[in-house]
Amino acid sequence: MNFLRRKSVADLQETAKTDHSLHRVLGPIHLIMLGVGCTIGTGIFVLTGTVAAHNAGPGVILSFVLAGIASIFAAFCYSEFASLVPMSGSAYTYSYATLGELFAWIIGWDLILEYAVGAITVAIGWSGYVTSFLHDCGLDIPVRFTAAYGAIVTEADGTKVEALFNLPAVLIVAAVTILLVIGIRESAWYNNLIVFVKLAVIVAFLALTAHAINPANWHPFIPENTGTFGHFGWSGIMAGSGTVFFAYIGFDAVSTAAQETRNPQRDMPLGIIGSLVICTVLYIAVAAVATGVVPYAQLDTPAPIALVADHAVGGWMSVLIKIGAIAGLSSVIMVLLLGQTRIFWVMSRDGLLPKFVSEVHPRFKTPWITTIITGILVALFSALFTVREAGNLCSIGTLLAFVIVCVSVLVLRVREPHLDRAFRTPWIWFVAPVGAISSLALMIPLPNAAWKRLIVWFLVGMVVYFTYSIRHSRLREKQP
Repeated sequence: MNFLRRKSVADLQETAKTDHSLHRVLGPIHLIMLGVGCTIGTGIFVLTGTVAAHNAGPGVILSFVLAGIASIFAAFCYSEFASLVPMSGSAYTYSYATLGELFAWIIGWDLILEYAVGAITVAIGWSGYVTSFLHDCGLDIPVRFTAAYGAIVTEADGTKVEALFNLPAVLIVAAVTILLVIGIRESAWYNNLIVFVKLAVIVAFLALTAHAINPANWHPFIPENTGTFGHFGWSGIMAGSGTVFFAYIGFDAVSTAAQETRNPQRDMPLGIIGSLVICTVLYIAVAAVATGVVPYAQLDTPAPIALVADHAVGGWMSVLIKIGAIAGLSSVIMVLLLGQTRIFWVMSRDGLLPKFVSEVHPRFKTPWITTIITGILVALFSALFTVREAGNLCSIGTLLAFVIVCVSVLVLRVREPHLDRAFRTPWIWFVAPVGAISSLALMIPLPNAAWKRLIVWFLVGMVVYFTYSIRHSRLREKQP
């Protein structure tokens, strides 16, 4: 059985021109907004505080810088592939054309983990902000239904109890799933509106809180390591980069919408690189202000940016931040679920997953069955996980995808150098290897629990591939 069989790039390009299963309605602004909508979320509104408090202190700024540098290398490689092979599937499709079916399966299986766990992480963060906002309005959800199963939460009277499940997280995933079933055009316009609100809130936050920065809060900029790897010092900055890297998967998600883009050869690189640059600048600015206004040790809360706003301006700004976070995180969930369902859809069309997964709704032109299945699974796990567990697992999956894409684009340059590339990665022999190495370097400091879960997920994927996928591959039918 030939598990290294490859798809032809020419065949993929021809399919991209003739396949109209999905609506081609997205332009460059839509793609940039999708990237910003997916990228600006938990990284700013949640992880900035937790990474500063647990790993890097004010050095969280450097954590975002390092993650951004690793991301820009990968973004160039993604842009070349997305313009060359404008198909749904992102890194899965790219590796199918370069490294072969087994590697494509590995990365596709990894992307399922990346997007699903990413949506779980953001849904948990959304729950924290909406619970806090409702409390400000005088409405309290019973604390047993606001956190992961088994988490110790505090009742209003001070009683410590165990949480049962995270109800708000379940509700937001259900709402976004319904929107995605209805259609890509409606989802994109909803995302554009939400992104506008989110960016307005972030700009207002930066403008109104900068005056309260106390430079003493930035000293020491890199707190001394406590003796534990990843707990402050340079190892803490590296560990923090691995954790906040989860916040940079937005441009990866943009590439999954290639088959719903009007002019993917031109628009995909604009969407990928444009959204990454915008988001990196905002991440660094917010991290600098947050750690300058409030001592980093106090930022370990479910809503750290609201805490900073409350400290600098007052309660009204805190409420505005929570509204922006609630709106913004919901757009992140939407784009992650969009990416997840498109990965499922294209893997099913290739025969590696059951056929029913690729069923397209006759009216809405969306992969509705896989969207509903994904929504149910994400809602279930978002009710049971904590935000840090899910975030680390998503980061390690994202970094693995970046490593494979950087290697794949280099392989295709060597194997088929004369292909007509609408976008070419600059300095390919520097950018691609450094992108792969830097992503791998950020994987290493991540917690052992994240590595163990990734290995377990990989082993489960191997069982599925060799018992089902390899025997039902459509490429196998074409290449006996």
